[in-house]
Amino acid sequence: MPHLKNLQKAESRARLWDKKAEKSGVLRTVFSVTGDQYSGEWLDNRKHGKGTQVWRRAGVVYDGEWRFGKREGFGTLSKQLPLTNDYVMVYSGEWKNDKKEGFGMQLYSPSSWYEGQWGGHERSGSGRMYYPNGDVYEGEWLKDNKHGQGILTFANGNRYEGSWKDGKKNGHGCFFYLDKGQLYEGFWVDDVAKCGTVCDLGREHATAPTAYPIPQVQLKDAEGVLMEGLANCSEIREDDQ
Repeated sequence: MPHLKNLQKAESRARLWDKKAEKSGVLRTVFSVTGDQYSGEWLDNRKHGKGTQVWRRAGVVYDGEWRFGKREGFGTLSKQLPLTNDYVMVYSGEWKNDKKEGFGMQLYSPSSWYEGQWGGHERSGSGRMYYPNGDVYEGEWLKDNKHGQGILTFANGNRYEGSWKDGKKNGHGCFFYLDKGQLYEGFWVDDVAKCGTVCDLGREHATAPTAYPIPQVQLKDAEGVLMEGLANCSEIREDDQ
């Protein structure tokens, strides 16, 4: 019986060209029809390793690590200044699945920036925010809002230490009026002080102290009155929700 050879089907010319065009390893620069360009490492036709991507129309450049076509690892995002060819750093830090994830620093303006933890492109975790007016917040964040425990120090030196929710003072907290030499300690609801006590604190060092010191509270059960007020505030908070 004659022996028949297995005939292999010849690949099409288009398929062979596709194989030759597949990008792997280190290439110099690849341009797209939109004018965008990428220079760096590839794996199986996807950006993988270290590389620089330029988005011409948006005026944005990413320089850093990639994983299977997405930004992942450490990288820096820069944006072109209007009417110039100069680029300024916007974000420098960690990425995952094409989003800011982990520790990084975001520059909003020359006088405003954030450094801390990120999650899903938003400030989440522990971080410090410097505001244009000179205020500084250091504490916990969730979905781009102050959330948890944190300290907000105002440009004039006053500060709030306590609980936050959805970007507002909520729960127990202390407000130090260092310019007046007073301290408020109590319960807050959506940035409004609802129930607490005020006492003098450092009036001798205050820049604008009150005319008279606060008299001593003469209630027989001051703590009981305060606890009752806090309970009422808690009930109001639950009804609002």
